Amino acid sequence: MAHTPDPHASDQSPPDTVGVLIVDDQPPFRVAARRLIASTPGFEFVGEATSGEGAVTLAATLRPDLVLMDVRMPGLGGLAAARRITAARSAAAVVLVSTDPQDVPAAAAEGCGALAVIGKQQLRPSSLTALWHRRAQGSRPPQRPSQTSATSSTS
Repeated sequence: MAHTPDPHASDQSPPDTVGVLIVDDQPPFRVAARRLIASTPGFEFVGEATSGEGAVTLAATLRPDLVLMDVRMPGLGGLAAARRITAARSAAAVVLVSTDPQDVPAAAAEGCGALAVIGKQQLRPSSLTALWHRRAQGSRPPQRPSQTSATSSTS
């Protein structure tokens, strides 16, 4: 399945709840990310996509607040999908996730409109919350992975 909206997500969510779209071609990461979102106060899972193409389509439909986007996927990769999503203003913020965030140059992340690049292993409730607060403060240039690590090491 290319993408799946959450049947329980609706317009009845509290206005301060952050709706998150997960994009990754690997089922174990999508499961882990759903658990992370469920355990983070103020965040809710709104859908998932297994490809960049699916992410672009689903983001336009769901209008999530935050997209957690894998960098490397078959077909349309995370950088290109993030560029399309941010250009269309389909989401408030895109955070790129990677098993090796050092492989993603800061200039490439900034060029696609991503808020940050973070290692998949570094995602936890505190880092998710910190990234969202950073977006709310209007900070735009993507953090380098080492800066993201320092921000998220307090969980």
